[in-house]
Amino acid sequence: MSSTQSIELSDLGWNIFFEKNFKKNQIIDCVPGRISIEHNYFYRVLTSNGELLAELSGGLRHDANGSQDLPAVGDWVALRINDNHTGTIKAVLPRKNNFSRKAAGNPTERQIIAANIDTVFLVSGLDGDFNLRRLERYLVAASQSAVTPVIILNKSDLCQSLDEILLEVKSINPDVKVHTTSCLKDNGIDPLKIYLNKGKTVALLGSSGVGKSTIINKLLGFNKQATQNVRERDKKGRHTTVSRQLLIRSQGGLIIDTPGMRELKLWDTTDALEETFSEIESLRSHCRFRDCQHESEPGCAVQGAVKKGQLSSDRLRHYHRLEKERTALEKKREEKKQALENHKNKRTETSPRRSRRLSYD
Repeated sequence: MSSTQSIELSDLGWNIFFEKNFKKNQIIDCVPGRISIEHNYFYRVLTSNGELLAELSGGLRHDANGSQDLPAVGDWVALRINDNHTGTIKAVLPRKNNFSRKAAGNPTERQIIAANIDTVFLVSGLDGDFNLRRLERYLVAASQSAVTPVIILNKSDLCQSLDEILLEVKSINPDVKVHTTSCLKDNGIDPLKIYLNKGKTVALLGSSGVGKSTIINKLLGFNKQATQNVRERDKKGRHTTVSRQLLIRSQGGLIIDTPGMRELKLWDTTDALEETFSEIESLRSHCRFRDCQHESEPGCAVQGAVKKGQLSSDRLRHYHRLEKERTALEKKREEKKQALENHKNKRTETSPRRSRRLSYD
């Protein structure tokens, strides 16, 4: 989309949900726009009159409580158009949903990967990248984000045990749709196009080298995103996408490309864990003790299912790992909340003394 090419807002994903929230904000002299690229405090924004460069208003930047309150790729914003065809972002509209993770280096802040998504393609390569436990983690994140997941097993032409892997993937969640693709042989791409109807947004996530950019190029119909081969010595991918970007597909739909993620630290998994590991949750009611941790307690139905071969021991170990990760994150959040409360109380206590001293002087 060029900077001057007009487009219908509905083609960008605009619907009654965003329209209601736009009117509710009652921001004067603004138009709706959707974030396509994010560069620190500068953004590329798609509007009905084309794409333009915009920056945050001082008020929005000042009032933001961390990066999660700032615009992310896929967000709808209220935009004031300037005379030089740039824009000023006055507000971020409420999100329908978002795919997020714990921000790197900050245990109490959420990082928004992409916002307002209809479907997320969880892409895994079958050339050495495949990891069932990683897919479980992505499914938990998709559940917590209220986004419909679809698993894409790419590079199927390099896999000698495809049927076995498909059974393993289906075992972790039989309700999630799974597609196999081979971009090299141009197989399996057409079935993915059903998720890209007019105004629908698909985000692609996965580690480096799984073929996200190649899949996007196939879906777009031309080579928009740069691609590289994986390293032969360790089958590790090399970053080709360096920033998140929202792309418009001329045949309909929108695609969000994301850089390869080395790790995905989960954010809020209280309900998502129960949904992703539903078979463990259903077994919980048969445990002898209500507070059973499914480790070494007598009468544990979950451990019993492992012994009978009804539940994978690896899956249970990963469940325990994610549970511990969730507990640690909740503890850090509570500590931060308590520290802020103590700081607030301390300021309240010292304020009167300061006032009396100034009055005395």
